[in-house]
Amino acid sequence: MSAVMTRDDCVARDRSDPLRALRERFDLPEGVIYLDGNSLGARPKTALARAQEVVAREWGQDLIKSWNTAGWFELPKRLGDRLAPLIGAKEGEVVVTDTTSLNLFKALAAALQLQARGPGAARRTIVTERSNFPTDIYMAEGLTQWLDRGYRVRLVDSVEEIPAAVDADCAVLMLTHVNYRTGYQHDMALLSRQAHAAGALTVWDLAHSAGAVPVDLHAAEADFAVGCTYKYLNGGPGAPAFIWVPQRHLAAFSHPLTGWWSHARPFAMSHGFAAADGIGRALCGTQPVVSLALVECGLEVFEETTMAAIREKSLALTDLFIELVESTCGGHPLGLVTPREHPRRGSQASFTHPHGYAVMQALIARGVIGDYREPEIMRFGFTPLYTSFADVWDAVAILKDILDREAYDIRAERSAVT
Repeated sequence: MSAVMTRDDCVARDRSDPLRALRERFDLPEGVIYLDGNSLGARPKTALARAQEVVAREWGQDLIKSWNTAGWFELPKRLGDRLAPLIGAKEGEVVVTDTTSLNLFKALAAALQLQARGPGAARRTIVTERSNFPTDIYMAEGLTQWLDRGYRVRLVDSVEEIPAAVDADCAVLMLTHVNYRTGYQHDMALLSRQAHAAGALTVWDLAHSAGAVPVDLHAAEADFAVGCTYKYLNGGPGAPAFIWVPQRHLAAFSHPLTGWWSHARPFAMSHGFAAADGIGRALCGTQPVVSLALVECGLEVFEETTMAAIREKSLALTDLFIELVESTCGGHPLGLVTPREHPRRGSQASFTHPHGYAVMQALIARGVIGDYREPEIMRFGFTPLYTSFADVWDAVAILKDILDREAYDIRAERSAVT
């Protein structure tokens, strides 16, 4: 397929891959090439036994005692401390809880509150990209409309427009670090510095970054960050998300979702809210223990490697995929929308095709699972913990066969897109 590399070369590369043993930590279906870990990560093999332990013993036998004896109550903070090294956070700055959307609401509310109490009191704009994940924009719009004090969301259409948009009226710059469609990776440190120089705070969504690319929130001088655990972190479908609040903001951090878990004395059952010290104030209500417990299974795998090693393989996998697609499928109307430059690329490769949805459905029918996003984007996610170089070769071979034979149904409905 490629003048540069053969399938045997890919197999040899897999044999010398320092991460090859980690693939065995996951339960991958036979006959499937899974390139959708950027939507839902594969299941760690330990997750089934862990779920059975929580349901059968901790819940079934120990019942309510498990809030203490099994450490249920402290689980959100304990998981946050295990996740922290993957995003350049410190102990006591991350908590695993709620959804990404809810945590984004908390972070935005806290950022606006910080501005309102300081020199930025007159600022009324949240700046973000029009291409941001829609729910992030919905949450920002919902918050500004609810506050009803002249707050608004300003959408920009390109990275180049961001510095000018972060003007004297900008309170918060809200960005997703890696774009969910294209895989474009922002320069977090540069944009955070620019925002601070203009008097704005930053809120970063790490949904497509955590566990996929190296992130150092402290080095970037970010202000707040949120993200999910069910993509590259392999926490399971609908697994709880996380929120990061650095020590410098914790004392002043507040949000309107003041549930009893974020109370300083939750079991006093007293009237009047008093925020907990530390990252506990980012919590809200009672936690989903079974889902939280499974998050730990994914995080344990990361402790066997480094984000530097994961990044090196990620770039090698995406480089190979892009090269093979362009060299073997060049006669077809495919367009690469993912940056070629390594610093600007996440852990995915996205191509457009006029019948992208139909082609993706044909790929899935042949055992190559990627996904589709409007407009016309076929999205392939590469999870270095379990994606092999042979997987890349075989996936492109199947894509080529489908395109060459036009073996896709352009009448395919798009209602099933997830």
